[in-house]
Amino acid sequence: MRIISFCADSIVDAAKKGFFDWVTKQDADIICIQNLGIAEYKLRDDVYFPRDYNPYFFDAADGKHNGVAIYCRQLPKAIMTGLGFLDFDMDGLYIQADYDNISIGSLLAPFAEEGDSAGLIRKNQFFEQYLNHLTKVRNKRRDFIICGNWNIAHRAIDIQDVRGNHGKPGSLAEEQQWLDRLFREQHYADAFRLVNTDADEFSWWPDGEPGTNGWRVDMQITSEHITPRVEYGAIYKVQEFGKHAPVIMDYDFELPESPF
Repeated sequence: MRIISFCADSIVDAAKKGFFDWVTKQDADIICIQNLGIAEYKLRDDVYFPRDYNPYFFDAADGKHNGVAIYCRQLPKAIMTGLGFLDFDMDGLYIQADYDNISIGSLLAPFAEEGDSAGLIRKNQFFEQYLNHLTKVRNKRRDFIICGNWNIAHRAIDIQDVRGNHGKPGSLAEEQQWLDRLFREQHYADAFRLVNTDADEFSWWPDGEPGTNGWRVDMQITSEHITPRVEYGAIYKVQEFGKHAPVIMDYDFELPESPF
């Protein structure tokens, strides 16, 4: 099973730069896209609806910001939108495709600017609720792969300019410790780091210049029974579709064939 995750920061702009031309040639089973920046009903061009996929969208209430999507080659049994978080679900941050024994999620975590104390508080509130959620679903008899822009770089190895970004949201100790708790206490894993430990692997360049100020904030996080099935991981940097690069992960796992 191949899953590609991509934070578009405007799906319209990414499409103009050739994202769909590229991604539909990658033989992915699932494509997760975050930060669409537009409501589904405004996507008029067929390029946004590849013929081999079943696309599902979850828009923010204003239809202008955030928004997530998941493209499934095999029809899922169910689609879940939102996480049941009263203060966040209207922001269009999460969509999930459920199959018989596995769920694939497309996540856009809240972002906080440097110096925005209210935004950072809100981001921390989201992650506290999300940790509780992931703790609960871990007890279900199914596996999970949560793909997306987590807006956290877990380790110094995941930030190109560690000193220059010290103290900035996304690199704060409490944010990194949240991921530590998720990985150590709840036995989830960063799939990419299971197969690639290189220090120069970044997926986001906030200045829009690949090669400078890179961060690895785009991750596919797996529940513990999926971790032995991770086979391959890469960040695609040959073409630029935006400030983020797609994350490609292969798993030794097959989705069930659709009965329809």
